[in-house]
Amino acid sequence: MMFKRLVLITTLSLFSISTFSQVAKKEGTVTTKMDAFTSKTGSIIKIVDTKLPKLKTTYNATVETRIRKISNGAAFAYFFQIVKSNSIASIEYSDLIELLKALQVLKNEINSDITSNPDYLDNTFTTTDGFQMGYFCSGGKTSWYLKLDKSGSDNTLFISDSEVIESSFTEAKNKMAELKK
Repeated sequence: MMFKRLVLITTLSLFSISTFSQVAKKEGTVTTKMDAFTSKTGSIIKIVDTKLPKLKTTYNATVETRIRKISNGAAFAYFFQIVKSNSIASIEYSDLIELLKALQVLKNEINSDITSNPDYLDNTFTTTDGFQMGYFCSGGKTSWYLKLDKSGSDNTLFISDSEVIESSFTEAKNKMAELKK
């Protein structure tokens, strides 16, 4: 009788530990749209890059931009990539459209935010993949920024003017539309 209880308790313990570890693993797994598209095993992935003009930043960081077409069998997707050192943002076409819409909203709000003269204010739009675009106000001054990914260091770009962002995003959207034809 005691042996059966010991086996039962051991079995239940091992089962609960393995179940918990599987749940924890699923919760910790974060995939971006690009990761989801390129991680399909058993297929050939083809990548074609088209360079775009460099993105001008406030502190003259070297920031390259490009359109990346990824083919996975018959399926394909386009991503606007912003590359700074070891940080790369990969923005899918529909997210780029949402970013352009959000940029207009942010541009409409900036004057009232400046006028309110806050000690500090941050107004940001974040995509589902963790790319952030926004501005902050402090000491009567504003600064636009792009945060390329959720984690890591040296992944924030400071931009002097929203027109620089809008121009780069619009050019990327137009190039994607041209490449899709």
